[in-house]
Amino acid sequence: MAKAVAVLSGSEGVSGTVYFFQEGDGPTTVTGNLCGLKPGLHGFHVHALGDTTNGCMSTGPHYNPASKEHGAPGDENRHAGDLGNVEVGEDGMLFLDARPLSKGAATFTIVDKQIPLCGPHSIIGRAVVVHADPDDLGKGNKKLTGDWRGRQAGVITFLLASSKVSRHAKGLGGHELSKSTGNAGGRLACGVIGLQGLINRPPLTVLHKISRY
Repeated sequence: MAKAVAVLSGSEGVSGTVYFFQEGDGPTTVTGNLCGLKPGLHGFHVHALGDTTNGCMSTGPHYNPASKEHGAPGDENRHAGDLGNVEVGEDGMLFLDARPLSKGAATFTIVDKQIPLCGPHSIIGRAVVVHADPDDLGKGNKKLTGDWRGRQAGVITFLLASSKVSRHAKGLGGHELSKSTGNAGGRLACGVIGLQGLINRPPLTVLHKISRY
């Protein structure tokens, strides 16, 4: 099993720790807790660079090795780093699948196939970022309802509709940044993803010996 961790910090009092686990070639499981977030939806992404010399601004764009558009975690057309939203309720509780998970801090679990910890597209050395505003999931001018769609890759998503819009979803979509960033606003906190455990590797096979004489 491969394991990694990112310790998030920022300039606005948001902090947290995010853990990554991957067994073999399977999907990566992400678990974490975030403190200091205001109630509402917050975009949550893996960004391309592990550079925090200029705070979260120097972590670059969303990690996107396939050069696709921004989207929801379950979309075919999405950045690898698109992990959707986490939501903190009005009383400081995080909701996932319409179930309260914790109070006072956002605790979450995400399962995703596009953020491996090994191989050519590994996210080791990149950064994870939590944003100030909701990620509109790349839906453009389409409005999003507050009806639960259920767990899709372990994150919160919403059904599309022509009219009904919840208070959490008002204003989502229709922005020029929808297909690049999800219009998720400022970068509240970030952390570099560092290898935490050893990756199990098969033993080396000696193909032939070279004599020095």
